[in-house]
Amino acid sequence: MLFAFSIAPATTDDPDGSVSASVAKAIDVVRRSGVTHRTDAMFTTLEGEWDECMAVIKECSDVLLTTSPRVSLVIKADLRPGRTGELDGKLERLNAAIDRL
Repeated sequence: MLFAFSIAPATTDDPDGSVSASVAKAIDVVRRSGVTHRTDAMFTTLEGEWDECMAVIKECSDVLLTTSPRVSLVIKADLRPGRTGELDGKLERLNAAIDRL
């Protein structure tokens, strides 16, 4: 299963409004979790079972709530139990389809 999520504090003390310091704390949680993941400019995608991925997302939320009274969280999931390697597999299938055009 794939879980793409975006998380950020709703408030920040940074004069230019940047939330990168807080988001870095959340990504540190992801990296220490051992769950297969990929982070890009807008989302972090986790690959694993429901309970392990949701536990990581919850811990990220808890970390941000220690420094902000409000947190924004968006989650999109592709629930295909028993499938693995989809973090790369989906892209490989897409690229193969493009190559056939």
